[in-house]
Amino acid sequence: MAGLVYCMKNGCGAEWLVFEQSIFEFLKNRYFEKSLVRMGGNAGIMANALSQLGASRVIPNVAVPSKTQLSLFSEKAIYFPAPIQIKENSGSEPDKNTDIVSGSPEPIHFVFDFSVGDTFSLYGTEVRVPRENRFIATCDHLNLRLFVNPAFERYALQHVCEIDGVLISGFHLLLESYPDGSGYKTILENSLSQLRRWKAANNKLRIHLEFGHFASKEIANSVFLDFAVISDSIGMNEDELSIFHHLHGIPSESLLRMEAEAVGNAACRLASRYGLKKLLIHTREFALTVFKPNFNSNFNSNSKLESKSESKSESNSESKPNPENSIDLRVSEDLEDLESSIQKMAGEKLEALRFGVRCAGAYAASGRLEGREFVEEEASKLHESLFGREQLELFLKAFHGVTFGQGAYAFREGYVICMIPTLLSGSPITTVGLGDTLTAGTFLRGLELDVQT
Repeated sequence: MAGLVYCMKNGCGAEWLVFEQSIFEFLKNRYFEKSLVRMGGNAGIMANALSQLGASRVIPNVAVPSKTQLSLFSEKAIYFPAPIQIKENSGSEPDKNTDIVSGSPEPIHFVFDFSVGDTFSLYGTEVRVPRENRFIATCDHLNLRLFVNPAFERYALQHVCEIDGVLISGFHLLLESYPDGSGYKTILENSLSQLRRWKAANNKLRIHLEFGHFASKEIANSVFLDFAVISDSIGMNEDELSIFHHLHGIPSESLLRMEAEAVGNAACRLASRYGLKKLLIHTREFALTVFKPNFNSNFNSNSKLESKSESKSESNSESKPNPENSIDLRVSEDLEDLESSIQKMAGEKLEALRFGVRCAGAYAASGRLEGREFVEEEASKLHESLFGREQLELFLKAFHGVTFGQGAYAFREGYVICMIPTLLSGSPITTVGLGDTLTAGTFLRGLELDVQT
C-alpha cells in the first residue's frame, strides 16, 4: 500500500518484490479474479510484441509454463521448445517427472494502473495523481534467480546459428543474497557464460539487454558494467538512467524531468566512457538512442590523415606544384562522405525508433498489437507528445543537431545521438509494457534494416 500511494502521489512507476506467502495469498485472493489478466514480465511482453509484429520465430524462456501463462502468448510466431511441462493452476502438486518448476507457485505480477486526475484521500488530505503510471507488486520466485528452462537452453545452443537477435531482461529481480547463501554475482556469471557461448557460435548475433526497476543500485551497477562489453545494445527509461548518476554525473532531477539535453548528455557519457555500442533511452515523452557509428564499410576514418600525408609527399615533388587546392578538395570530399554516412546511419536508427514509438503508442491506446497495418492505423489516431516536440527543439540547439523526418540527430564525442517524440493516447488502455513494446519494435526493425544494408 505504501508503494502504491507513493507512486500515485508522485505520478511515478515502481516495482516491488513480494516475499511473504501470506502477502501473495492476500493479493491473489483479493485482486486476481477482478483483474484483467495479461502477459507479464519484460521478456514475455517483448516476445509477444515480436511475434505480432512479424518476426518469423520467437522462442521465449518460460520459467513456470502454467496453462494461464501459455494461454497469454501470441499464437503467430511463438515457439516452445519440446518438452515443455505444464503445471496445472488448480493448486495440485505438479507431475513427479517435472524437473522445471519444483512446485514453485505460479508467478504473478500485480499491476496497479492509475490515470492522471485520479484522486484519493490520505489521512484526510486529498491527493490528485499528476500523470498516469503504474505500481507493480511482483511475486516471481524462480525469476528472482533468472531461472532458465532446460528445454529453452538446449534449443538455443542447438539453433543459435539460425537466430538473429536475443532480448534479455529480468536482472532487476536479482537479490543481493539468497536463502542458500549464494549471491547474485554467481547468477550474473552464469548468464554471461551462456551469452559468450552463443556469441562464439554466431558472431552476427545481436544481444539487447533491457533494464528494469532495480531496488539495489549495487546490483544495477554490476549488471551494467558486466554486460557493457557483450551487449550490442542496452535499453532503459529515465528512472533507470538516473540510477547511474555516479557513472555519468548528470543530476537525477533533470533526467526525471525528461530534459532532452540532460538525457542526451547522460546517455552519451555512459556510452563513451564504457564503450557501449548502443544505448536506448525510452521515456513517456520521447525516445533517444546513442550509438557508435561503424565507418568500416561506409567511410575511411583515416582518409583525412592520408590526404595530409599524401600532400606532404606531393609538395616535395617538382612535378606537382601548388597541391593545396587538391588537398582542400579531398578533405572537403571526405567530410561530405562522413556527413552522408552519418546521416544514413542516423536515418536507419530513427526509422527503427519511429517504428518502436508507433508500436508503443498503438499498444497503449488499444492494449494489443495485431500486425503492422494495425499499428499504423492506431498510431495515426494518436497525437505527438507536445513536451517531446519542445524537447526536440531544445535538443537541436543543445547538440547543434540536424532535423530528420519527425526526429533529429547530432554527433557528439564519437557517437551519434538520435531523438524522436513519442505518440500519446488521451485515455490509454495500459501503461504497462510500453517501454518493452517500444524496445521490441525498435529492435526488430533495426535487425531488418541491418539485413537490408
